[in-house]
Amino acid sequence: MKTLSESPLLGWQIEAEITAQLETMQEQLDKQSELIAKQAALIKYYEGQLLMLKRKQFGTSSERIDGEYRQMTILGDIEVPPPPQEAEEVTVKRKKRVGKRAEDLASLPVVRVDHELPKEEQGCPSCATPMRDIGVKVRHEIEIIPAQAVVKEHAAHSYACPRIECQEEQGKQTIVTANAPSPLIAGSLATPSLVAHIAYQKYTHGLPLYRIEKGFQHDGVNISRQCMAGWVIKSVQLYLMIIYDRLVEHFLKETYAHSDATTVQVLKEVGKTAQSKSTEWVHRTSGGAKRKIVLYEYTPSHSAKNVKAFFADYNGYLHTDGHKVYHDLPPGITVVGCWAHARRYWEKIWKALPEESRNGSDADTGLQYINALFKLERNFAKLTPAERYEKRLLESKPISDAFFAWVNNLGALPKTLLGEACTYAKNQRLYLENVFLDGNLELSNNRCERSVKPFVMGRKAWLFSSTVDGAVASSVMYSIMETAKENGLHPFHYVKFLLEMLPTMKSGDDFDALLPWSKSLPVECLVMNR
Repeated sequence: MKTLSESPLLGWQIEAEITAQLETMQEQLDKQSELIAKQAALIKYYEGQLLMLKRKQFGTSSERIDGEYRQMTILGDIEVPPPPQEAEEVTVKRKKRVGKRAEDLASLPVVRVDHELPKEEQGCPSCATPMRDIGVKVRHEIEIIPAQAVVKEHAAHSYACPRIECQEEQGKQTIVTANAPSPLIAGSLATPSLVAHIAYQKYTHGLPLYRIEKGFQHDGVNISRQCMAGWVIKSVQLYLMIIYDRLVEHFLKETYAHSDATTVQVLKEVGKTAQSKSTEWVHRTSGGAKRKIVLYEYTPSHSAKNVKAFFADYNGYLHTDGHKVYHDLPPGITVVGCWAHARRYWEKIWKALPEESRNGSDADTGLQYINALFKLERNFAKLTPAERYEKRLLESKPISDAFFAWVNNLGALPKTLLGEACTYAKNQRLYLENVFLDGNLELSNNRCERSVKPFVMGRKAWLFSSTVDGAVASSVMYSIMETAKENGLHPFHYVKFLLEMLPTMKSGDDFDALLPWSKSLPVECLVMNR
């Protein structure tokens, strides 16, 4: 009788069964390993989200982090600055500084009040000899003169010829009426100074109309917020839109520009609910541009067609964030990415990590690469565009190349915070590296983000626009006032000047003479300490 091992048929059956069982067990093991890996990635993702939420709720909003002084080599190693050497004794000839108070008061008009002894008290108390003036002790104060509202009556006198013969010859009495200036808005109390004051309070100081209304009431002036809104809208439609259109024309002739967007709520839009969001675009010229122009544009949506329509006649460089609406623009536009946006992905991971885990982490390494680029930019700040272009290719471009090579080899999981940072960098590489094409270009879109801020701060106060006309009027007012500030003008005096001049001008007149950089603007439009 053969044993079990001696039977070839039975041995083959056992071997096959064992093999099948091993394959099944290996398959189950592979599935378990895959499940464990997915769960580990998911746990890591939720840990990152939790740290992000904690930082958002309890952390600081500043993008600055400790240790930004560290400089990175092209290979990614961090160079620690050498210890300070003994300072050589240097004799520095310092200029005499004017005191801060004197600097603060230098631009203000001075009203001098002399305090002198009466004539009868100028004799010596001891011997009655007339005393002489030996000096003056001066102190300074700042006195505020509040705004004052007055009713301005325009009384146009009419004159009639009393001569009877003249009446008989003409067949009627001759009457001549003196010319009076036309009203800014027919049938209203609005004046250039009143509308400029309302616009200045709302669009520069961020006061909603109901607070401006209350302020007027405290001064004994009763003007409803509905009237104020109507005056601003009508002033834009009748007069200021032509200045806005001129600003757009000059903007589209520039070569270096920025663009960004935020949301705005308009209660009464056709086909939309009151709770829906519309878009406020902010377009502005760059540091290398000839003119300083800041433009705000309202559109009902954030669609790419709105950007295409605005920039249809533009040819040049456009700094933007990584939003896809900017990635299908006309061929004449070169989109320049924002390294500050790329940096924020690494910065938020770095700040979400426990302090003991930050140094040497992947987030730390990514930050040091981008920090190195910004440090070089600070060193290049005073160079000419041509010199900056050469320096960037020599020093900054190798760091950028090393950064992207490191990102490509990092192998971060896609759904983790680290994976998001890597994905953004890879997807934006083409646009981020365009900064090396021209020395006038900037490493970030922060210049435009700073121009978004006045609108966002105002929106926190006035919350929404009631109508589309109101949203458009706000865009025009913000454009004119922010452009005025960029060019060293006082927004109130500049808008007042425009509303005084525009009603008297005709279509053939030179409207460019009224633009914020015009040399013919009156001196009162200038900021005193410009």
